[in-house]
Amino acid sequence: MSDSNEWLSVESLDLEGQGVAHRADGKVVFIEGALPGEEVQVNVGRRKNQWEQGQATAIRRESAQRVTPGCPHFGLHREACGGCKMQHLHPAAQVAAKQRVLEDNLWHLGKVKPEQMLRPIEGPTWGYRYRARLSVRNVHRKGVVLVGFHERKSRYVADMSACPVLIPKAGAMLPALRELIASMDERDRLPQIELAAGDEVMALVLRHLAPLGEADLARLRAFGAQHGVQWWLQPKGPDTVQLLDVGGPALAYALPEFGVTMPFKPTDFTQVNPLINRVLVQRALSRLSPQPGERVIDWFCGLGNFTLPIARRGAQVLGIEGAATLVARARANAALNGLAAEFDTRNLFELTPADLEALGAVDRWLIDPPREGALALAKATADLVQAGSAWVPPKRIVYVSCNPATLARDAGLLVHQAGYRCTQAGAVNMFPHTAHVESIAVFERP
Repeated sequence: MSDSNEWLSVESLDLEGQGVAHRADGKVVFIEGALPGEEVQVNVGRRKNQWEQGQATAIRRESAQRVTPGCPHFGLHREACGGCKMQHLHPAAQVAAKQRVLEDNLWHLGKVKPEQMLRPIEGPTWGYRYRARLSVRNVHRKGVVLVGFHERKSRYVADMSACPVLIPKAGAMLPALRELIASMDERDRLPQIELAAGDEVMALVLRHLAPLGEADLARLRAFGAQHGVQWWLQPKGPDTVQLLDVGGPALAYALPEFGVTMPFKPTDFTQVNPLINRVLVQRALSRLSPQPGERVIDWFCGLGNFTLPIARRGAQVLGIEGAATLVARARANAALNGLAAEFDTRNLFELTPADLEALGAVDRWLIDPPREGALALAKATADLVQAGSAWVPPKRIVYVSCNPATLARDAGLLVHQAGYRCTQAGAVNMFPHTAHVESIAVFERP
């Protein structure tokens, strides 16, 4: 579709890890596979009035930060795995790019400039992924079963023999999983395998659209015994997941700095990268600095990833979530660890100023929302401050985000309407080699 041999100078990376350049007429071009500082030619795949998008076809000046990708399935061709987008960029440069994305979003979307940018949280760049959802396809015309991530911009499953971002045991298991599924009677009705690894055991959740016969169950048991994994079966939604055979260690991860053990089910939300999660919890708690006897709310508390460490510090902590079943699990985790923590169920996307007033004065908040952010919470806070309510906002908020755009939106409300200062912010490289940006920000009131 390209009709020009123009060489373009790449200026920056966008939120998707694409190079950004401008043509001579000022038109923006987003370029897959291009890095800042490079001069490239582009094969344009999409063309709009204000922008174009395509792939780099030639590089005349190469970035010093370009590296050889560590995975044989990474690339720009359609059959390549679409799980990673930035393997061609040095890991340290990836982190720097994510820090810039965070700063740019805070300023351009929220008009917020942190007083201090924290050093990014980073760790191992390979073998870090303890959770993954692998697609399964029995490809009749090729006579093969594929297990892995989708191809780039496609519903097809990539033909993968290994995955170096998965924990090594899982990454090396893909060929064996392909052979297992190919041997099963119901191989055409098995669309997905979900991986979840704890500190002591790895679980594989098999989604099956038809009941499994005894022969298939026997094959799963033999595979589990050979490879040291637990099989869980999921006939319908996530709530239907059941362990194939009871016994062995339970799925759990530890936060040893706080003396906390967190049991979980393989379909529960837990962080993909537990090594980074440990550092993130430590940083969040150090910035939150809860004191014994203070009242703290952990909004979007999940299973208690932050709630239980806060309770360990002696604070009076209330964890709030949207699902009663999740709150029950968090309450059980607190009891297991011998910690006094309260939990409540609320619709966190429809919070009102009256809800905050009913909770009373609280010293500190920890906010860890999904990608949608915490708009209702930030807006209710801002509305109460703007109205001159007698309600006293928390003096410190630590906001852990998985979406810099919604963090910036909420930060704008907290800073410009609720009287907070953004004292610190920094990126968290939870997903190396992807364009996904996690971050942490700290807000304070006088």
